[in-house]
Amino acid sequence: MNKVKNLSLYHLLHVDPSLDHDHVYETSWLLPPLAYAILRGTISLYIFTSIFFIWGWYGTHGDRDEIGQSFSYFTWLTYWGLGFYMLFASIHTACYALTGRSVLFDRWPRALRALHGLFYTTITTYPFLVTIVFWGILYSGPWYTVTLTGWQNISQHGLNSFYALLEITLPTTNPHPLLSLAVLIFILLLYVSLAYLTYHTEGFYTYSFLDIGPHGEHSAKVAGYCFAILAIILVFFIFSWCAIWVRRRLTHGKVKRSAYDTGRAAAAADVEVVEVADAPAF
Repeated sequence: MNKVKNLSLYHLLHVDPSLDHDHVYETSWLLPPLAYAILRGTISLYIFTSIFFIWGWYGTHGDRDEIGQSFSYFTWLTYWGLGFYMLFASIHTACYALTGRSVLFDRWPRALRALHGLFYTTITTYPFLVTIVFWGILYSGPWYTVTLTGWQNISQHGLNSFYALLEITLPTTNPHPLLSLAVLIFILLLYVSLAYLTYHTEGFYTYSFLDIGPHGEHSAKVAGYCFAILAIILVFFIFSWCAIWVRRRLTHGKVKRSAYDTGRAAAAADVEVVEVADAPAF
């Protein structure tokens, strides 16, 4: 019981200082750090390019209002989140590849490392929610006759989950702290507030299943959808946690470290010392 009381918030969020040398958010078990940084940067570049291209299309085809309205959609918000996570993750990984250290994490307050970990949890769970809700509830077919619309929906409601899978399978991250589940649910509650704030200020529902009707006659149906979404995020949190746990087991702690990582050299020296100490005497 005393051990539980002595646990710090940083320990519960898996960002205890004793774990800093692992560089779990900057390394991969499969790709060298620089290659991993390039991959993450390329994904970020594609996401932001697609966003601004779509906005450009809206602006030149009489749909300028949709640019501002896009910030009320969970799809767009999670897509922005993916883009920014990949951008910052690529910077962190590139810094580690070139120096062997967590350059920015070492200088910034510990709280930002914790927030980065929570950010990682969101981008490995929310994209699956977006994909399931769109293709399972909102999309009714037939396939889009406009190429741009089809490409946009593949990018935002298909490739988003592919990027999430990459961030589950490629890095050396540990399973999500259980505390982050509460954060995921809290963010969803904030989004519901944003959706109804949008309705009362802009006059439209971002998603049809949130429409309670003129006299609230669909309230029970809306509540059912909300609980269904809660169940979906629980399922994908468990899926993401288990997938990361399995990856850790299968890779046996393998890490592609930077050539400049002094911690790696120290670890290798420790192994050598142990091997010498265990060698039989003649």
